[in-house]
Amino acid sequence: MGFPDLGRFVRAFGWATLVANIGIVVTGGAVRLTGSGLGCPTWPRCTDESFRPHGELEFHSAIEFGNRLLTFVLTAIAIATFVAAWQTGRRRLRVLATVLALGIPMQALIGGVTVLTDLNPWVVALHLLLSMGMIALAVLFLHRIDHPDAQWRSGGLPAFAWTLFGTSWLVLYLGTVVTGSGPHAGDEDSPRNGLDPLQMSQLHADAVFLFIGLTLGLLLCLKVAGVRGPALRAVWVLLAVELSQSVIGFVQYFTDLPEVLVGLHMLGAALISAAVMHVVVRLALTDHG
Repeated sequence: MGFPDLGRFVRAFGWATLVANIGIVVTGGAVRLTGSGLGCPTWPRCTDESFRPHGELEFHSAIEFGNRLLTFVLTAIAIATFVAAWQTGRRRLRVLATVLALGIPMQALIGGVTVLTDLNPWVVALHLLLSMGMIALAVLFLHRIDHPDAQWRSGGLPAFAWTLFGTSWLVLYLGTVVTGSGPHAGDEDSPRNGLDPLQMSQLHADAVFLFIGLTLGLLLCLKVAGVRGPALRAVWVLLAVELSQSVIGFVQYFTDLPEVLVGLHMLGAALISAAVMHVVVRLALTDHG
């Protein structure tokens, strides 16, 4: 089989990896927002006696157990992606596929720690941030399929893109701190991080304003430099996601954090991770390195 045919499979598995990792953020949010985080009170078993809930499948147990089952879907996709990437013979694709595959057992391990620590908010945050990292890597993997010889470059615009990337991670991290101080603990008896929700929300909002300001600044720089095409579109997409995410964030804050809006905000966070990485690969990678 020639690479053009194999490339279609690699691309399909790459997209499946991206979608699945965004999906696990959303389903993980559903576990948290329905108070089902300890629906299975132990790990790796659901109960002390079994890997699945016994007797009548209670609501919280069903939600948590269903989320755990998605790990097997992610594992299957990761294995398929790894095998397809390995068949291409491309070292960069192989490395990225390996890292993405290793992320699955890491997620399972951290997920187990979250349960065994009764949903400690700092561990829960790490669980989410790992998913954000895997989403970013999946975007890079997809870009590498079509640009196998692209090299990382230096310069003003690439540096600006990386600054934007770093700021996005500050925003994402502070978002987890806000969540850890708020009411959605995943279980009514789970601890909070003890920080003031109002102060943390303000700090998070300040980081968001910085993030949006930098994005607008990058758009201006691209206009001055005469950059058009995919790179410019990538930044516009990022700005659209940022503004949508900001609106949801403000509305959820002033409406006492309704579960549906919080869930949409978590989806938006995953899309931010994907969109900002797309900006990075468009501006910091070149086929002429």
